[in-house]
Amino acid sequence: MASEDVKAARDSAVEKIVNLAEEAKLAREEIKPTSHAVLSICKSLVAGGVAGGVSRTAVAPLERLKILLQVQNPHNIKYNGTIQGLKYIWRTEGFKGLFKGNGTNCARIVPNSAVKFFSYEQASKGILYLYRQQTGNEDAQLTPLLRLGAGACAGIIAMSATYPMDMVRGRLTVQTENSPYQYRGMFHALSTVLREEGPRALYKGWTPSVIGVIPYVGLNFAVYESLKDWLVKTKPFGLVDNAELGVVTRLACGAAAGTVGQTVAYPLDVIRRRMQMVGWSHAASIVTGDGRSKAPLEYTGMIDAFRKTVKYEGVRALYKGLVPNSVKVVPSISIAFVAYEQVKDLLGVEIRISD
Repeated sequence: MASEDVKAARDSAVEKIVNLAEEAKLAREEIKPTSHAVLSICKSLVAGGVAGGVSRTAVAPLERLKILLQVQNPHNIKYNGTIQGLKYIWRTEGFKGLFKGNGTNCARIVPNSAVKFFSYEQASKGILYLYRQQTGNEDAQLTPLLRLGAGACAGIIAMSATYPMDMVRGRLTVQTENSPYQYRGMFHALSTVLREEGPRALYKGWTPSVIGVIPYVGLNFAVYESLKDWLVKTKPFGLVDNAELGVVTRLACGAAAGTVGQTVAYPLDVIRRRMQMVGWSHAASIVTGDGRSKAPLEYTGMIDAFRKTVKYEGVRALYKGLVPNSVKVVPSISIAFVAYEQVKDLLGVEIRISD
């Protein structure tokens, strides 16, 4: 009898061990990404990269003019508006001058856009999961506020990952043929800044960038996705066909999203550009420091940069370059969103993340 009890206990223990092993195996299989999931991630990254490269190249001349206006020395004005500024660049630097810094910008924006779009989708899925768990409603969808949070997370991650390239891109962009010192390209600029100013210099202006990216990217995604959902649900003016938005409608949604985001965050972008020039020995020939044309450019931080800019140039200086940026941001954001969705369609990747 005792032997039977021992045998029964042994069989029960073996059975439990087998069951635990099976459960562990199933858990590993659930956690381990499938080849399909990895392929989907790669396609999403490719779509985001293509979207960023195409959209920025399309508006590169306006992007360069915007930065030149943002850091322009008020005692030595060369660029007096969008049309005059573009004509001046063409006359003094030729066709290549309109696209100066675009190579570095694309080298930055392709991984930036890829990470941003991918991060947004992943953050949205995570936030939606937590939201459904909290509310107990398995059919709940993302609200505009939750989309803003997901967009802000995506923007901060993408911006931080590629910020050094953005910093040197700013310096490359404001150079002219008559600048006292020339950075020969992205790698030369990176190595020169590291050698002369140290690693921390590559993140000058990062703080206003982080603060600015929350309303900018967050509002971009929140407005874009919310407009799309509203149009699909209400079907106004016959814009929706079979629950799908056309390319033109999506362009309009992207344009509205970009306009709202950039208007709110623009002063922080101006301050970021100016802080990126600090430490560059020849920056005084380009941008003012304490109100004198050749004064050394020095800011102790974001607040000091705001204070000096407003004190010596007025509040309007915080919106320098807003006109070309407004002209640029509409096609740029629109093209980025549409290119992203079109590439994902071609690659056969599901786009919607709120289902």
